[in-house]
Amino acid sequence: MNQHLSYPPLAFVDIETTGSHFDRDRITEIGVRSLIEGQISTWESLINPQTLIPQNIQRLTGIKPGMVADQPTFEDLAKRLKAEFEGKIFVAHNARFDYGFIKASFKRIGIDFRPKVLCTVKLSRLLFPDQPRHNLDTIISAHGLKVSARHRALGDADLLLQFWNVCEKAVGPERLLKAVNQLIGNASLPPNIDQALIDSIPDTPGCYIFYGENKIPLYIGKSISLRSRVMGHFQGALTQRKEMKLSLQVRDIDWIDTAGELSALVLESQLIKERMPSMNIKLRRSKDLCAWSLELNEAGVLMPVLVGQQDLSPGLQENLYGLFYSKREAHSYLKAVAKKHRLCEALLGLEKRIEGKPCFGFQVKQCNGSCIGMSPINHHNLQLRSIFESYRVQVWPYKGPIAISEGNSMLVIDKWCYLGTAINEDELSELASSGGIEFDLDIYKIIKKALSGPYKNQVRLLKIPETMHCE
Repeated sequence: MNQHLSYPPLAFVDIETTGSHFDRDRITEIGVRSLIEGQISTWESLINPQTLIPQNIQRLTGIKPGMVADQPTFEDLAKRLKAEFEGKIFVAHNARFDYGFIKASFKRIGIDFRPKVLCTVKLSRLLFPDQPRHNLDTIISAHGLKVSARHRALGDADLLLQFWNVCEKAVGPERLLKAVNQLIGNASLPPNIDQALIDSIPDTPGCYIFYGENKIPLYIGKSISLRSRVMGHFQGALTQRKEMKLSLQVRDIDWIDTAGELSALVLESQLIKERMPSMNIKLRRSKDLCAWSLELNEAGVLMPVLVGQQDLSPGLQENLYGLFYSKREAHSYLKAVAKKHRLCEALLGLEKRIEGKPCFGFQVKQCNGSCIGMSPINHHNLQLRSIFESYRVQVWPYKGPIAISEGNSMLVIDKWCYLGTAINEDELSELASSGGIEFDLDIYKIIKKALSGPYKNQVRLLKIPETMHCE
C-alpha cells in the first residue's frame, strides 16, 4: 500500500423507517460507523418518529412503539447529526433511499443537507461485475460478512464497513480510491445504471423506456431532449417519491429517436398502450370510449344522449361532445356542468323528472327552475348548447388523409387517426391508402392541438393527392 495514500473521511450509514415514502414516513433509527484515517467511531440513536410504526415494519426491524416513545425526535438530534456527517462522504447501500430520507428530514426543519454520496450497490457492481446480484444479503453471502443485527441501523452500517474492508483487500487502496472518485461524481445515477449507458443516450427528441427486473417495462416517457429528461428523473429521486421508486427499480433503459416533439408525443401514446408499463397511469387504452350528443325530445327539451363505443365515429359525426374514457367519466362531467351552471339535472336526464314538481337541485338552490317553468325551457336549451360547444368533437376538416411534416419525416393522419410515419413518397402513398386504424382519444388530442395550437407554426401540412385518398 502506498503510504501517502489516504481515504477521505467516510460515514457508513443505515436507517430504519416507518415505510418507504419519505414525505409521509419517518426515520426510527440511525446508525453511523465513521472511518477517518484508519480510526473507527460510532454514532447511533433510536428516533421518535411521532407516527405509527406498521406491524410489518415492527416484525422486520424489531423496533416497537414503546422503544421509541421516549426517544428524541429527528429535530432534537439534527444539529448533532449534521456535525457527525460534516466533511465525510455519505456511504449507504441503495444510498438514494437513506440519503433521500435524511435529506427530507433535514429539509423539514430548514436545514440544507448536501454531502458527497457513495452507493455501495454501485461500488459492488463496479468492483465485482461477475457477481449476479448486489443487494445486501447477496453481499453478505458472497463475501462472508459477519451479521450482528440485520435490519437494525448500526448492524447494517457495520456490514458496509466490513464490505469496504473486503473491497480494499480485493482490489487494493489505489483502485478502491479511484472507484470512489468515479462513483461520487455520478451520485445521482440509480445503483443499477452505468454512466456509459447514460452517455450513449442522445439529447434529441424521442421516447425512453425504463425496464425493471426481467426486462419488464416500468415507465415510458417522451422528451425533446432524451438524456436530459432521463437524468431529470434520477435527480428528482431525492425529493419526489415516484422518482425514488423508479430509480430503485430501474435495471435498464432503452430509447427511440424521433424527428421532433409531435412524433415523440404520438409514439409515447402508442408505446404505453402496447407495453402497459406499471408506472404510467395516463394514456392507457380505453375500450369504453363514449361521447354526448344533444337531441330534442318530444317536449322540446334538449337532452344529452350518451353515444357508446359501437355507435361512435369521431371525426365523422357532427353532433358529438366531450369524448370520455368511460360512461362514469361522462356522467361525472355532466353532473359537474349542471352544478356549475345551475342547470336542471332532471331535464338533463340525471334524475327522474316528475311533471310539475321541482327537481332536487331546485330545492337546494342549485337549479334555475326550468323544470317547473320558472325559467324558459328554451333558455335552458340555449345555455346547455353554449356550454357544450367548447367540448365539441371536431369533424375531420380535410377531404382525406394529410401529412404533417416534421424534420425529414411526415406523420400521416386521417380522421384524427395516426396511420404511420413516412420518409419518402412511396411510404407516404402506402400509408395514405391504408386506413382501418382505430380511433384513439389521446392521438386525437395530440393532433388537434398540433393543428390548431402553437405547434402549427412549426408544422407544414401536406395534403395527399386525391388519387391517394382512402375510400
